[in-house]
Amino acid sequence: MKPLTEQEIRSAFVNCTKGEAKRLSVPRDLADRPWDDLDFLGWRDPQAPDRAYLVLAPGEGPVAIQLRSSDAGSWQTRRSMCSLCVTVHTGGVSLLVAPKSGKVGQQGNSVGAYMCSDLACSLYVRGKKDAGTGSRLRESLTLEQQIERTVANLAAFVAKVRA
Repeated sequence: MKPLTEQEIRSAFVNCTKGEAKRLSVPRDLADRPWDDLDFLGWRDPQAPDRAYLVLAPGEGPVAIQLRSSDAGSWQTRRSMCSLCVTVHTGGVSLLVAPKSGKVGQQGNSVGAYMCSDLACSLYVRGKKDAGTGSRLRESLTLEQQIERTVANLAAFVAKVRA
């Protein structure tokens, strides 16, 4: 992924108002992110831990979505699998819900998926971050195929948000 600026990120949101995009908390360490190892940029809002954001950069330019997670509960102590990168975590997967873009989203329609709570899917797939013993299943897919699957899963989720 190519490095993105704060302005590029703020202008890429498809499921919130321009005012909301202007007020949300963008990471201050954009220059320090491992851009070469990222398929998408994901972060949690430090001022509002129930909020998260994703930015992917398909050919037509960056697309960003805002997400919400439910409160932490006892279900988070179970082993769960991220639907994007297929990493298994004990307590490290959250149901993240995105309002749909446009009028249907303003009416309360949303879509959700189980994702790595820290949104570091790209790093888990590449083995740059460890989720613990048994977190990455043995697969016959190559690393490139696993990366393509993660990107395709995220693109399918974003397509549902934009539909």
